[in-house]
Amino acid sequence: MLAPAKHRISVKEYYRMAETGALPPDARVELLDGQIIDMSPIGPFHGRVTKLLNRFFSAASQGRWIVSVQDPAQLDDYSEPEPDIMLLRPAADFYGERHPGPEDIYLLVEISDSSLERDLGEKLPAYARSGITEVWIVDLNEQTIEVYRQPRVAGYASKTVLSAGDKASPQAFPDVALDVAELLKR
Repeated sequence: MLAPAKHRISVKEYYRMAETGALPPDARVELLDGQIIDMSPIGPFHGRVTKLLNRFFSAASQGRWIVSVQDPAQLDDYSEPEPDIMLLRPAADFYGERHPGPEDIYLLVEISDSSLERDLGEKLPAYARSGITEVWIVDLNEQTIEVYRQPRVAGYASKTVLSAGDKASPQAFPDVALDVAELLKR
């Protein structure tokens, strides 16, 4: 007997599902490796950290990047997750004609509490496979920032864990330093 094969949904099919109402307009979902994934609810601390990162990166930008908050990134034909924060290459149309792809992303940030297992086990490998040069996983439970760099097909070659007393700087912008303790204090 042949094992049944799973059908992977493409980004195009995903949008068609939304257009036809197969996905409700208020559905909190994202597409990852051809599968529609329910997104975790955003708790107050998660929301606070998202807002702080948005404010920090927006103030530090000086036109060098666009801050994107919980917007889609198209990794390939089968993945369009919605990371919490991205620093994007400037685009005159602010990505009005397409969603940013891996080549447009300087830094991608996932803020994790209940989603940590999925962020590390499913999303992080997808980000590495697509070639996103730097990903931060902000672990709200452990109050750390895991910095991943040097993407490979099998994952990231470099991982650094930052905690209170450390500063986090995007590789593309080493002059921008975020105080980990300030970001993650409760």
